Amino acid sequence: MNATTLSATPAPSMSIFERYLTLWVALCIVAGIALGRLLPGPVQTIGRMEFARVNIPVGLLIWVMIIPMLLRVDFGALHQVSRHMRGIGVTLFVNWAVKPFSMAFLAWLFVRQVFAPWLPAAQLDSYVAGLILLAAAPCTAMVFVWSRLTNGHPLFTLTQVALNDSIMVFAFAPIVALLLGLSSITVPWQTLLTSVVLYIVLPVLLAQAWRHMLLQRGEKALDALLAAIAPWSIAALLATLVLLFAFQGGAILEQPLVIAMLAVPITLQVLFNSALAYWLNRRLGEVHEVACPSALIGASNFFELAVAAAISLFGFESGAALATVVGVLIEVPLMLFVVRVVNRSRDWYRAGVARA
Repeated sequence: MNATTLSATPAPSMSIFERYLTLWVALCIVAGIALGRLLPGPVQTIGRMEFARVNIPVGLLIWVMIIPMLLRVDFGALHQVSRHMRGIGVTLFVNWAVKPFSMAFLAWLFVRQVFAPWLPAAQLDSYVAGLILLAAAPCTAMVFVWSRLTNGHPLFTLTQVALNDSIMVFAFAPIVALLLGLSSITVPWQTLLTSVVLYIVLPVLLAQAWRHMLLQRGEKALDALLAAIAPWSIAALLATLVLLFAFQGGAILEQPLVIAMLAVPITLQVLFNSALAYWLNRRLGEVHEVACPSALIGASNFFELAVAAAISLFGFESGAALATVVGVLIEVPLMLFVVRVVNRSRDWYRAGVARA
């Protein structure tokens, strides 16, 4: 397929792990809580296995999560950035100028105002921090699935993910620090920068070196490896969640409505940003095959990085860690809803572009 050809093949279905990710996360909640109750000693031992405030078992699991995703990213696609500049511009605007700041506002509104009487007072700042971490990094992996389900332009999706990952290396820490500062939350700079190096810079370098070595043996070698390690990311994510809920179990059992309350700003953030990106692409006359992945990239989150950073910055038992996990819990059904909306509104979208 050349760079100007739009995908016309039917969108494939998701794997069983992807389709039922919310169910697996729910089961991890149950398993983690049970583990924390039945084996508190071993769980606490795992929690104390830290270096520079980074939990070593979780750090290893995060790498297993992220590296298979980054292997799919071709940074060589950045030379195509001039194609579909309107869609690129919309996605970058929503990802970096709107989403983190809209989430900071929604977090302040719901956590510190609307729901504050029903949330643990000592955790309010931590919940806000977790929501900010969740929104500060755009999705890297699952967006390929969402794009396929909407018949999105594959090369646009690849280019945009590569560009976002490049920006994330430099922008994630400053944006998080700025918003935490505006929210009057102390910024642990050393830990934040350590998280960026551990969970963005080093995995990107390692994945790209591995990708380069595989491509020297041909595309088939890369495709074979990607197929073989495809389950790694979700398996590592689920293992991390079991550990996380082993530490969070007590708080969840005592305050089960916390999850529902934290889900409100996350849901509004996803719906608002996807609608904004979709509408802006339509107003600017971008094709539907680009507007779909643009809207989906603009709304979804790199929750693997958010979970890792929250644990490193605030600890396993923090409200920040719990807030990022709520993002994992509701992301799949929310994004499937957005996929359904953009697919069903195709004719409306194209009619608006034709009039522009």
